[in-house]
Amino acid sequence: MSLQQQVMDAMKKAMKEKDTVALQALRAVKSGILLAQTESGAKESISDADELKLLQKLVKQRKDSAAIYMEQGRADLAEPELAEAAVIEQFLPEQLSEEEVAKIVNEIIAQTGATSMKDMGKVMGMANSQLAGKADGKTISTVVKKRLS
Repeated sequence: MSLQQQVMDAMKKAMKEKDTVALQALRAVKSGILLAQTESGAKESISDADELKLLQKLVKQRKDSAAIYMEQGRADLAEPELAEAAVIEQFLPEQLSEEEVAKIVNEIIAQTGATSMKDMGKVMGMANSQLAGKADGKTISTVVKKRLS
């Protein structure tokens, strides 16, 4: 089943349950998918990789917003953002732990022969392609920096 169909089914369920937070998050996902489809031209649907990127972007936006609200002492605004992020994360594959990411990064460093921070771009490129959808860029970057410094 396509992501768009899964989102539509979840939207129907959220409407029946009168879950406004889930409904708002799902509408954002649907909107993002429609925008991506119109950008790409006449294609019927977007690729799975593009869908993953879209979902990760939406989750990251909500988590960043929540972090800003928390810094400003506005927990009342942060909670709905985190709730929406949790709803969107349901459509992402299970995220790897930092230890699992470190293991994969170590393998990439061994393959490329990277020894210093100068090689970070090469390692990050391979890591991002291998870990697409399985880990966020911030975690990958942190692990790579630890290993190369």
